[in-house]
Amino acid sequence: MQADSKTGQTPAPSSARPHLFRRRKIDHVDFVVAGVQKAGTTAVHDFLAQHPHIALLRDQALHFFDKEEHFTGEPDYRILLGNFDPGWRWRVAGEVTADYLYYPRALERIARYNPKMKLIVSLRNPVERAFSQWNMRRDKGQEALEFLDALKRDQEIGIWKGPRGNAYLARSLYSPQLEQVFKLFPRDQVFIIKYENFRTDPFPLLDRMFDFLGVPRKSGLKNEQRNVGSYSRKLTFEEREYAGGIFDEDIAKIEALLGWDCGDWRFKTSISAIA
Repeated sequence: MQADSKTGQTPAPSSARPHLFRRRKIDHVDFVVAGVQKAGTTAVHDFLAQHPHIALLRDQALHFFDKEEHFTGEPDYRILLGNFDPGWRWRVAGEVTADYLYYPRALERIARYNPKMKLIVSLRNPVERAFSQWNMRRDKGQEALEFLDALKRDQEIGIWKGPRGNAYLARSLYSPQLEQVFKLFPRDQVFIIKYENFRTDPFPLLDRMFDFLGVPRKSGLKNEQRNVGSYSRKLTFEEREYAGGIFDEDIAKIEALLGWDCGDWRFKTSISAIA
């Protein structure tokens, strides 16, 4: 380092921009991708992970807000925050857990933790979503019943009383879940996408999502297509008709609640065999 030409003194090392040499530790979570299960939340995660200003959890299976063990006493948020890597350019930090929307206690805990939390939600044709979940559990050896029998079992147990792991019907009834969200969070803190639109052309929705999160839009994103598989069979006519009858009333409520046209979710439309 050269001496100053006027004073002849060597200046001390500059501390004007210390932030350039320190990585920011995450001290709070700004947003949550809260669901729903089997509606593209993995794809949303993978797109967000490509943004240089967005920090995401190292462990996607942390499930901080829906694990009772974290809330038997005063919650230790260091468990959550310690799962983020420090970074040079982080502006916002988020978690992706598709079960949160379905689990009211998780939503209440999130609201207590950060009343200004932003939520991202993806909704899918409810029949397709339920069938995709059933296929996933069959592949894992967690479901012995055929799809139609599994739906009837949910009805016999009580749609909202079945085990969380199953709950094919309850997880696909979106209006009660969104009503709970809107009781806890202002609507301008909730960004809701239609899975079918996101799957067809994700990039316009991602631009809006980045705007919602308050980070610059990002071009050149790669569509990794993880967790996309084929089913061993397609839905039968009987299954589509039966399940469609269950969800028809809730679809109408979603249309009224969000101002959407969900005609493509109704029974008259074909059901794809893609997860």
